[in-house]
Amino acid sequence: MENQTMTTEFNLLGLSSDPHLQVVLFLIFLTIYAVTLLGNSAIMLVIRSEVSLHTPMFFFLNHLAFVDICYSSVIVPKMLENTIATSKTISREGCIVQISFFFEASCSEVFILSAMAYDRYVAICDPLHYRTTMKKAICKRLVGGSRAMGSLIAVVNTLPLANLDFCRNKTIHHYSCELPTVLALSCTPALTNYVILLISVLLFGFSNFCLTLISYVYIISTILKISSVEGRSKAFSTCTSHLIVVGLFYIAAFFRYMKPNSELLIDLDKVVSIQYSILTPMLNPIIYSLRNKDIRTALGKIFGKRMFLQ
Repeated sequence: MENQTMTTEFNLLGLSSDPHLQVVLFLIFLTIYAVTLLGNSAIMLVIRSEVSLHTPMFFFLNHLAFVDICYSSVIVPKMLENTIATSKTISREGCIVQISFFFEASCSEVFILSAMAYDRYVAICDPLHYRTTMKKAICKRLVGGSRAMGSLIAVVNTLPLANLDFCRNKTIHHYSCELPTVLALSCTPALTNYVILLISVLLFGFSNFCLTLISYVYIISTILKISSVEGRSKAFSTCTSHLIVVGLFYIAAFFRYMKPNSELLIDLDKVVSIQYSILTPMLNPIIYSLRNKDIRTALGKIFGKRMFLQ
């Protein structure tokens, strides 16, 4: 038993063991991280400085951009360090902290995406009561509740990790500490951890996905009843970007956390994880800025570039 509890760090194998490919991967993901920081920071700057964007929809988008920066920063810096480092390790405590912050950021994103779907539902399906329903105080409560629920889910899923012993294998076949991968290394029963994870995914993840889906069923049904072609086009344009973001996030996340662990799918797990934990935070500001005329116009005013107005 003394030897079983001696594990103090894990080895992160990363994406490749080829030194030449590691340099290429380092440059690629450094660029992605830079774009993520710059893109989301630009969205936040534009929304806070442009008075015309002080609406509930952009209030939620501002907080989504902040969460995306946190989300990406939990994973990418350590990944970049290990990509070029000789010793590709992370301490047990560091691994648990990474899992905790990852859950907090990702779950906060789930709830904020749901709040954005509700905002679009009220704006399109009940526009006469939009101002009273989506008051500033209510929007703040929705965002505050999103962060609180994210923190709660993070605590519930990471606290039981303290009771596990890791004595067989210290090698994580991944570029970060993901809970399913870490649980697979435990030499003590982790059934409780798996049950908590499954309940979290079904109760919070899947339920939010269903609420978002139902909201958009009503939204699309209402849009199709609009007689004006211009009105339908404008309504669809405000929803399409959000649907793209939701689809990219949920499909990849559900695949990763709902399927059983398998050594045959290790490489696929890495690719899917890159999608929702690294690419999605980078793509969100790009999708919103390209699909939203108000954002492009505000970017044009601030940075003085006509390309945003085209």
